[in-house]
Amino acid sequence: MQNKKTVLIVIVALIGLFFVGGYFYKQNKASEFGKVASEKAEVFQRDYSLVIGPKDAKVQLVEFFDPACGTCAYYYPFVKDLIKKHKGDIKLVLRYAPFHANANYAVKMLEGAREQNLFKETLELMFATQNQWLDGHGVVPRKLWIVLEKSNILDMKKLSKSMDNLMYDKIIEQDLDDARVLNVRGTPSFFVNGIPLQDLSGENLQKLIESQL
Repeated sequence: MQNKKTVLIVIVALIGLFFVGGYFYKQNKASEFGKVASEKAEVFQRDYSLVIGPKDAKVQLVEFFDPACGTCAYYYPFVKDLIKKHKGDIKLVLRYAPFHANANYAVKMLEGAREQNLFKETLELMFATQNQWLDGHGVVPRKLWIVLEKSNILDMKKLSKSMDNLMYDKIIEQDLDDARVLNVRGTPSFFVNGIPLQDLSGENLQKLIESQL
C-alpha cells in the first residue's frame, strides 16, 4: 500500500512539473518575443505593411496570413469584430505567409487590389469564395482570376499590369523572412504587442488583446 502511495505521489509530482515547465517555457518564449518587439520593431511591421487602425493604438495586432488558408478565412470576421469592439485601441498589421501552393499569385492580386484601394473588398471576396479557386491546398490562378473578374470589383486591366510589379515579390520575400525570424510555421499566426498567441482560439486572442489594453 505504501509503495502505491509513493508511486501515486511521484506521478502527481511529475504531472505538476510538466505543467509548470510548460508554463515557464511559454512565459520565456513570450519574454523573448517581447525583447524582439522592442529591439526590432520592423520584424513585426515594415514600412510597406498594410495597417488598419490608428498608428498610435495601444495594441499592435500582427497577423501573418495566407489568402488560401481556410482557418484565416474563419478567423477574419472574429478579428474584424474585435477591432470594431475596441475601436481606436487596436491597429491590425497584415503580413503575408503564403505557404499554400501558388498562394504567391493570390498575394500579388491582393497587392494589385491595394493599388486600386480595394484590398479589403478583394480579401473578403477571396475568403468567401475559396471553394471556387482552391484545388485541395493549392491555388488555381485561372479560377481565382475568373472569380475576381465576375465580381466586377476590380479594374482587371490594371490588375493584370500590376501583377508584373517586381516589388510584390520583394514584399513576399521580406514577409516570409520575418515569419521565419518569428518562428511562424502556420497561418493564421498572431502577435499582440510582440507577444505570440501560443494557443490559437478566439477566446485566447481576445484575452491576450485585453491584457494589453
